[in-house]
Amino acid sequence: MSLSERAKMLAGQLYNGADPELLAEVAATAAWLARYNAAGVESPAARLALLRERFAAVGEGATIRPPFHCDYGWNIRLGAGVFLNFNCVILDVVPVEIGDRTLIGPGVQILAADHPRDAATRAAGLESGRPIRIGADVWIGGGALILPGVTIGDGAIIGAGAVVTRDVPAGATAVGNPARLRG
Repeated sequence: MSLSERAKMLAGQLYNGADPELLAEVAATAAWLARYNAAGVESPAARLALLRERFAAVGEGATIRPPFHCDYGWNIRLGAGVFLNFNCVILDVVPVEIGDRTLIGPGVQILAADHPRDAATRAAGLESGRPIRIGADVWIGGGALILPGVTIGDGAIIGAGAVVTRDVPAGATAVGNPARLRG
């Protein structure tokens, strides 16, 4: 029995992103995003309810300021008190977990989606994903990029504009492009 493209995607295997089932999910998410991004900042409770419609889990007091963009939504888990500032992007083809009280600056991109390094495989329309885990009490500065497969430990700091290509241990500070640990 062969796996569906969605099952392959969720397993981190190569999958075809142009699969009709996945395209239907992307369209449903686009409709949800239009509603979410149109919901003003006046009602945090209404925005929290909208997040809970689509996300895998949303802790109390979690906030995402619109505009916000994601692939599916149902692969995203937000802890209590998580804050994402304006214009964040989460490519959630596989799970993306963000721990309690983590603060994420404007324009941050969390990119779990990945592409094969082989040109012929890319040309065939195949892609994959690697989960991203961000611990509790993390601070990510504006414009940072978190790349596929990265784990950021509890209490870490990611500098503004950093490009995080490797895991960051708990309590560490990482800055630059590529991000490097700072003493």
